[in-house]
Amino acid sequence: MLRRYLLIAPCRDESQYMRRTIDSVLAQTVRPALFVVVDDGSTDDTPKILAEYAAKHPGMFLIITRKDRGKRAVGPGVIEAFYEGYRAVKDRIEGHGTGDFDYLCKLDLDLDLPPRYFETLMERMEANPRLGTCSGKAYMPVNPSDPQSPLVSEFLGDETSAGMTKFYRVACFKQIGGFVRQVMWDGIDCHRCRMLGWIAQSWDEPALRFTHLRPMGSSHKGIFTGRMRHGYGQWFMGTSLPYMTASAVFRMTKRPFIVGGLAMWWGYVKSMLAREDRLEDPEFRAFLRSWQWASLFKGKARATSDMNERQAGEWNLARPPLAMPI
Repeated sequence: MLRRYLLIAPCRDESQYMRRTIDSVLAQTVRPALFVVVDDGSTDDTPKILAEYAAKHPGMFLIITRKDRGKRAVGPGVIEAFYEGYRAVKDRIEGHGTGDFDYLCKLDLDLDLPPRYFETLMERMEANPRLGTCSGKAYMPVNPSDPQSPLVSEFLGDETSAGMTKFYRVACFKQIGGFVRQVMWDGIDCHRCRMLGWIAQSWDEPALRFTHLRPMGSSHKGIFTGRMRHGYGQWFMGTSLPYMTASAVFRMTKRPFIVGGLAMWWGYVKSMLAREDRLEDPEFRAFLRSWQWASLFKGKARATSDMNERQAGEWNLARPPLAMPI
């Protein structure tokens, strides 16, 4: 059974967390065939740490260094860095036949992964050929400064794969055209998977639970700004106001209580009032809203199950891939 997977990790100023991530990758029961790290202009000890690991593990790491843009970039900036890594090994991914890799993963360097994480994901994909992208669930420390802090779930829906460990079957990644360069890239991709008959999924199981060392949405100017950015992303993706409102109300019951959901809703409404750009794909927007309305009336689990069954006829390995923004 072929289990060749590629990791591409965009990073900037990750010296505080990256050793735990890299060490957890090296401790995997099935190691990556190649680990590409794109240093997006770090100003801390990140380059020194990367050089140390590359020297200790020759042939496993490919380190790419980008010019410092002067600030941390989230959303589209992260995907730009990801695609710089993708371009560096593009011929090996898209070569004759199946290429050198069966799977690829966009990985953040602020995680701690359980040892059978990638092996378990590949086992699930081998068991279900329609499974295009998948992940475990993220848990974050209540107090990030306390090593003994209890962990709480980040509440990722079962119908999506986690943005910080986007694990893909290469064939699926190419068919959907990869990631868009905009906030909500990690939601758009899963809906495109379903459009084409693929399945996107995540599981909350001990072997797949990983620790997100930096709380979701807090990597750039704080949690409030991160949640507002999420609201803008929902606007860009094509989400309707009723669904956004229901989602925001649900988020008010999760950490950070009340303010997180309010920030998401205001980020959406502010974008709507300003008539910000939206994803120009009417077919995708209609598909998305069909799933969202079904989710409101049936619940996400039933809506997703019904949609996966309905779209099964769209699944076609011979379908030409969409052009990727590389």
